[in-house]
Amino acid sequence: MLKGIDPRLGADVLYALRAMGHGDALVVADTNFPSDSVARATVLGRLLRMDNLTAGEAIAAILSVMPLDTFVDDFAGRMEVVGEPRTIPPVQEEVQAAIDAAEGRPRPMIGIERFDFYDRARRSYAVIQTGERRFYGCFVLRKGVIPPEA
Repeated sequence: MLKGIDPRLGADVLYALRAMGHGDALVVADTNFPSDSVARATVLGRLLRMDNLTAGEAIAAILSVMPLDTFVDDFAGRMEVVGEPRTIPPVQEEVQAAIDAAEGRPRPMIGIERFDFYDRARRSYAVIQTGERRFYGCFVLRKGVIPPEA
């Protein structure tokens, strides 16, 4: 345990979050996503896990230490429901709430078509697989910056 660090963040996840730079993308995926094979193509090259957590719980923990990019529209994205790109399932509503809480204001995610999502995931820095079993619990977060102290 570390003071001030969410205990849901393990050492491997903390390492990856710390190693990422501004603009690097992080994929947080559900249990059905082909996480292992996609993770092998990422910068990190291996799968990270946050087992036994929902996507919302995992992303809330991640955003407790990682800022989101404020310079781009695709700071956060969700995998679109196939054939229903405007549908927002409950798992995505929960993640949106975690993002809004971390940002201190509403900041809607973009929708990403399924196969475009897979391509973006392969080009990401790392993939974290959660214990999320609900469909469409897959997200991309783009790391922002921490400003200098005043």
